[in-house]
Amino acid sequence: MDKWLKNDLEFIWHPYTQMKDCGRFPPILIKRAKGIKLYDSQGNFYYDTISSWWCNVHGHNHPQIKAAIKKQLDSLEHVLFAGFTHTPAILLARKLISISPGKLTKVFFSDNGSTSVEVALKMSFQYWRNIGEIKKTKFVTLDYGYHGDTIGTMSVSGVGLFNQVFSPLFFPSFRVPSPYCYRCPMDKSRSCAQGRDKDETPCDIDCIASLENLLEQKSETISAIILEPMVMAAGGMIVYPKEYLLKAANLAKKFNVHLILDEVATGFGRTAKMFACEYVNNVAPDFLCLSKGLTAGYLPLAATLTTDKIYKAFYADYKEKKTFYHGHTYTANPLSCSAALASLEVFKEEKTLNEIKKIIPLFHCGMEKFRDLPLVGDVRYIGLIGAIELVKDKLTKKRFAFEERIGLEVYKRGLKKNLILRPLGNIIYLFLPLCIKRNELQDALDRTYAVIKSLT
Repeated sequence: MDKWLKNDLEFIWHPYTQMKDCGRFPPILIKRAKGIKLYDSQGNFYYDTISSWWCNVHGHNHPQIKAAIKKQLDSLEHVLFAGFTHTPAILLARKLISISPGKLTKVFFSDNGSTSVEVALKMSFQYWRNIGEIKKTKFVTLDYGYHGDTIGTMSVSGVGLFNQVFSPLFFPSFRVPSPYCYRCPMDKSRSCAQGRDKDETPCDIDCIASLENLLEQKSETISAIILEPMVMAAGGMIVYPKEYLLKAANLAKKFNVHLILDEVATGFGRTAKMFACEYVNNVAPDFLCLSKGLTAGYLPLAATLTTDKIYKAFYADYKEKKTFYHGHTYTANPLSCSAALASLEVFKEEKTLNEIKKIIPLFHCGMEKFRDLPLVGDVRYIGLIGAIELVKDKLTKKRFAFEERIGLEVYKRGLKKNLILRPLGNIIYLFLPLCIKRNELQDALDRTYAVIKSLT
């Protein structure tokens, strides 16, 4: 074994990893990267089909982003953000506000996706206390939702493999059924509503009823609803109808609860729009949570955007104790802010959102070809995100058992095909960098198809 890998296994504890497995399947030592390809210590290349955990946007080693970081490094690497400020943070805040949906006017920086959501939860909670509505302390989430790994964000996520062991630590929240069309909680058919499967009961977004009923009964105790717009990412790359998002947003407004939109995974072009919530006109979140693609995957950074109305509830004399006491050491780090500014400039100069529209039809057409494979129960996609749900029985939609580790088998076979496929249980997904070229996309799809087909 390579000496570096020996040292890794001796000293490092990797995330989301059963370290005992690493004896048989040691981590891959990556030496360099370019575009959408990673290169290991043995000279092998791999398509980075999951954007290095959903954060790489414009490809690895983009010269413009690297240059921005290097330039900033020559003047200021870091300064505390309480009582001090700097130009990159000011420019970035102004830019984010200019491109964000609704009436978002204030930016609170932090350093990762979980903290961006924690900020929104705490701001929402304290807002109601600051204005005297002390009963509004609860949050509503979807049962397949995922919002992070901190105690607060786990408390507003669905309970599953990732967090079940910590559930005794959670604060109470309300969970309602997800708009999971393939496994509809109402036993209806979205495809029937769209003109297919006419023998099934049609869908009219009936799953929203659980949320509406909850709000009718409990809204006086509810602080906010939190949603991942259009795609529940870690819950299984579940792409859901935009009508659900619209109805949920309208319900939040009707019942006077905040709407928190978690765009940590879906923001910055992943769904073919800058933000996924733009699929619905006039959705105005009270909080927008951003991270991952914010810096194109180059440095850690997060932002929570909110409104003047929220902000003014904290704006008071110090003696009133309405200050928002929250912060992080690397809040608004200048290097990270410079990377984010450069990434947004790349979006503009390379016309990224227009360019990906040229290849999205190829991607979606390629995804459809997976439907006929024996183990494929469902195929779903939006923008450059695609998911393939594997099942043991297509008729009954029976899942593979946890112990069967079908995902691990896909991962191993993927590596042999020069693919980084890191499934979510039985869900095989592609979360592609926006810089992917047509020939690269076709090659990655062909290789992925060969992997899934080989399972039969």
